[in-house]
Formats: sequence, C-alpha cells, structure tokens
Amino acid sequence: MRKYFGTDGIRRIANTELTPNLVYKVAKAGACVLAKHSDHTPTILIGRDTRISGGLIESAMTAGFLSYGANVKLLGVIPTPAVAYLTRRYKADAGVVISASHNTYEFNGVKYFSNKGMKIPDELEEEIEEIMDSDKLDAMTAVGDKVGVSEIRTDLIEEYVYFFRKNFEEELENLEKENFVVALDTANGATSAIAEKVFRVLGIRYYIRNNNPDGVNINRDCGSTHLEGLKQFVKEKKCNLGIAYDGDGDRCLLVDENGNEIDGDAILAITSKYLKENGKLKNNTIVATVMSNLGLKKYAEENGINYIQTKVGDRYVLEEMLKNGYNLGGEQSGHIIFLDYNPTGDGILTSLMMVRILLEKKMSASEAAKIIKIYPQVLVNVKVPNEKKSELENIPEIKSKIEEIEQEFKGNGRVLIRPSGTEPLVRVMLEGSNEDYIEEKANEIAKLIEEKLNS
Repeated sequence: MRKYFGTDGIRRIANTELTPNLVYKVAKAGACVLAKHSDHTPTILIGRDTRISGGLIESAMTAGFLSYGANVKLLGVIPTPAVAYLTRRYKADAGVVISASHNTYEFNGVKYFSNKGMKIPDELEEEIEEIMDSDKLDAMTAVGDKVGVSEIRTDLIEEYVYFFRKNFEEELENLEKENFVVALDTANGATSAIAEKVFRVLGIRYYIRNNNPDGVNINRDCGSTHLEGLKQFVKEKKCNLGIAYDGDGDRCLLVDENGNEIDGDAILAITSKYLKENGKLKNNTIVATVMSNLGLKKYAEENGINYIQTKVGDRYVLEEMLKNGYNLGGEQSGHIIFLDYNPTGDGILTSLMMVRILLEKKMSASEAAKIIKIYPQVLVNVKVPNEKKSELENIPEIKSKIEEIEQEFKGNGRVLIRPSGTEPLVRVMLEGSNEDYIEEKANEIAKLIEEKLNS
C-alpha cells in the first residue's frame, strides 16, 4: 500500500499534513524519476486551483524541481485538463496540478501528469515514494549553472481556449443557438475565468455564478458537489441547461431545464448514444467504474453497447480505454473522458459535448436524459483513520452483514464497500429499487464499520 499517493495523487490538509517540506520532497523525487526515464533535463508545467494555499504549495513544488535541476513553467490558476493538454501540446516532460479537486479549501493536493497528458501510473508513484523516504534526496542537488530555471507562462491558458474553438466553433456556428441559454457554476475554482471566455467565444448565451474565488470559497455550497443553488437558478432564469464544474475543472454535472440532476452515468448514456449513431463509439463500448449506477448497465444492454467496469478512479478507466482502444469512459461523479480529445476528465469539454448534442438534436436536456433509468442509490461516508482502512476486509461481522443484505436483494440490488483513496473515509454504497430500505441497510453497515474500526 502506498504511503503518500492515493487514487488521485496526494491529498491532505495544507501546511499541516501537506507541508512545504513534504511537497519539496515530492517534487525533487519526482524530478529524479522523470529524469531517469528521459535523456535530457526535464521541463515541468505547474498549474493550480484557487485555494489560499495554492501559492505556498506551488512555491515548495517549484523549489524542489529547481533544486534537482529541472526547469519549470508556471501556468497559474488553470483547470486540471488544461495542464494535461498543454503538457502534450508543448512536449513537456510532465505536468503537475496543485489541487484538492472537490474538497473544501483547507485541503490541497499534488498530482502528476506524464508527457502524454495522463496521470502517471501507480508504479511511478511508488518509485517517487521510495526516493522520498530514502537518504538519496540530499545527493540530488544541482549546483552552479545546473540549477533549474522557472518561467511564468500564464499566457498559455489562451491555448486551451483555442483548443475548444478548434473543436467546436465551426459546428456550433451552424446550429440554432438564439433561444438556448446555459447557467454556469464554476465552484469558485479553476474554471472561474476560462469557462466564461470559452462560452463567449463560441457564441453560447450564458449566466455565470460562483466565479469570484477568494481563496477559501472554492466548492463552498456550489459547483458539482452542491447542485441545490444551480437547480433553483436554472428554473428561475428559465435556462435550457445548468452546468456545474468542480474545483479543478475535471468534472462536470448537469441540471436539466426542470432542475433535475443529470449525473455522470446519464452523461455517459447520452453521449454514447450520440457517438454510436454517428459511428464514432470505438469498439461499441462504454467504460465505467464499480460505483456506476445499475441503470447504466441496463441502458447499455438494451442498446447493444458493451459495458466494462473498472475499480474506482478515472486513471483506471483510462487504463482500460487505452488497453483496448475505447474512446468513451467515466465516473458517476462527472469525470468523463473523451479520449479523441483529451486523455483526462474535462468538465468544459463534457459540457460542450452535451450542448452540441442538445442543439443538434433540437431536444431538451430532460428529454435526452430519458434514455436511462437511474436506480436509487444511497452513499454513506464513515470516518475511519487511514491506517485502519486495510482492516476492513478482515472483520467477520461486517462480511456477514453484507452477505445477509445481498441475499435479501435477490439479485435486484447490490452492496459496495470501498475505502476512499483520497480521504480518511470508508464509503458504503447500496443500490436497489426501494430507497427507504437501502438507506436503512446502508446506515446499519456504516454504524457497524464505525464501531469496529473506531473503537
């Protein structure tokens, strides 16, 4: 089990758990690993979200890279998928995003992207950890003219705007947009400035909210984790679609014109149908995770689409897609990967794909979402110390309780217990046709886990 990296990089409370010293080591060890796998001095791009700790972590990260002798380009506040795109576009050796995604502002994190714009594999993260905890770091210090150089390149965000123009401008120009308006919720995060630029340049009418970051209001009662305000806003303003991004901009959830949520599973259904109709769904397959709704599986079966599940984490979805040549995959949370465009979840890209589909088909968002029936799902989070998560599968009382409930479902529901890869939590998820029943049973399991692992 890895000591620092979880399913989405390293994520901890900034300046107490994610200290400048730890970040410095992550950077220096990372530069070493990157240099081992290349034949030249590494160049690394760094982007961050709007958290108050972003400047602190960025400074420590930069110091670690420069100390090793790597060169750095500082992109400033920019969405995660933009870093992935620019890393490939400028043939950098790696990209780093400083963000804790959908978490509250006290948290921050570090995630690496390879020169191909993809999150680095587990093996490289393990290699970085090994060096961090060794006595090799002090010896890896550049001297004289070998010290790295940093450069501020906040101008490169315009390249990301151009990426969307290149892929959507011509098609959208020919579609009737006059009576179509969206509501954008940028979560006071990394999409706060760029989302507006993209929608303006593409000629899509919009309202925008939660786009005034102050360092501590990222994700606070807004964005993809808090849709309540957006739902109300969409109905009040009579919008055709509500679009909610998360703090770092790699997720997108939607709200239809009636204020109903369209989650990642529904987005996968809608976009897969569109791609299949246009002969663009490679190998006729959707890749999702074990957290995806039973309704997505049934939609795929009914529409003759292959359906593959991976463990939780968009990196594992991407691995499966790359291994077998698929081009659509994602998570219920709104991480959707359109591999023909970008090898990572991209909130703005996802929202534009949906806008294009609705305009082209001249249908409402609610009508589009009817193709999938979402089964009731209950998710209960249990706070558990990180060091105790591994004990979960060895407790007979918990195993017995899960087996008992699964037998009661008789094949019409499921139980999924999963330790979080990014937080000190165990997630208890139940799915079935009777919401009151699954809520009761989810709380029973959660209470049992809490008793056994927190005593």
